[in-house]
Amino acid sequence: MSDLKPITVSVERYLSLNKYEVDEGSPHIELTDEPSAAEFLKLVRVCPAALYKTDAVGARSFDYAGCLECGTCRMACGDTIIESWGFPAPTMGVEYRYG
Repeated sequence: MSDLKPITVSVERYLSLNKYEVDEGSPHIELTDEPSAAEFLKLVRVCPAALYKTDAVGARSFDYAGCLECGTCRMACGDTIIESWGFPAPTMGVEYRYG
């Protein structure tokens, strides 16, 4: 048998190492005014940064500030509820760090 011990990885811990320069005046992801509940739930499930959230009473929230710029939301929902998606302006967005 192997002497390898299981490794637990904390995604939140690694994401917290990243540095973000948020362009408050120009969000790089914008949702439609009335996003469909089913499409929004897709984003809750697939976003690796957990930017899309639904609370216990069903209220939805979204914050682009911690975006990893991976495009998963764009691929999952196309143009159904995402009004616009683009990369942040130069010097803005995520700066990946590994610690």
